Amino acid sequence: MTYKQDNDKLYRYLFQNRAVRGEWVRLNQTFTDTLNTHHYPKPVQNLLGEMMVATNLLTATLKFNGHITVQIQGDGPLKLALVNGTDKQEIRALARVDGEITEAMTLHQMIGKGVLVITIAPNEGERYQGVVALDKPTITECLEEYFVRSEQLQTQLIIRTGEFEGQPVAAGMLLQIMPDGQGTPEDFEHLATLTATVKDEEIFGLTAEEMLYRLYHEETVEIYPPQEVKFHCGCSAERSGAALMLISDDELDEILAEHKGSIDMQCECCGTHYFFNKEAINKLKAQTEA
Repeated sequence: MTYKQDNDKLYRYLFQNRAVRGEWVRLNQTFTDTLNTHHYPKPVQNLLGEMMVATNLLTATLKFNGHITVQIQGDGPLKLALVNGTDKQEIRALARVDGEITEAMTLHQMIGKGVLVITIAPNEGERYQGVVALDKPTITECLEEYFVRSEQLQTQLIIRTGEFEGQPVAAGMLLQIMPDGQGTPEDFEHLATLTATVKDEEIFGLTAEEMLYRLYHEETVEIYPPQEVKFHCGCSAERSGAALMLISDDELDEILAEHKGSIDMQCECCGTHYFFNKEAINKLKAQTEA
């Protein structure tokens, strides 16, 4: 099928004569790579998919160089859900579960009493942090309100997760009135009504061009070249070693003895193992002292 050429890509598009812009992203292999090293319950997989799509759309909307972290912390069985993305559309995600999560659970039952925090860290300039109330039934609705509040612009956010042709998939669309003041509420509402009709098989299975034509065939839509999205962890032996150097010598010796002379540092995001024996740790100490 031709749809595969638009997997793991983000498209921006503009409605001519409407002063409204849009974005569309579909995560397929990126989503699979994120889930590969974990056995998350289905509701947690879907939540991470929603958060990943939202992070991709948010980085594309802000047009900045740096990192964005979207993080949920709660006191329910889902203790943490975290997504980190960059302006290069490199993304990673992880969750921590402590307790049973069933498919029938709502967002609030999974999280309990919790908060959603969005941290924007540009390579240059000040770091910004926004707190989003988890007072809506879905994470998509909570994030849509954040977009509207933070940018003061009419915004529509549609995110879908599920399976297509046997593979996990997450996709989303963002519609936003242009900040130049030329767009009208009527134009935005007209396009938002059309966008809301998108079917799962369209957002999961069509190319961007085909999907946009089906939704907006009476509109003139200018579509820009896509940006590739990919899973990227960023872990390394150096980072794992630096974390070990924060532990006291006595504790390191105890851990080495307990684990038969080798410490296994496994990355939570991608599952990569980094092994350190006594010789490697002594070498790290020497480098740190130097």
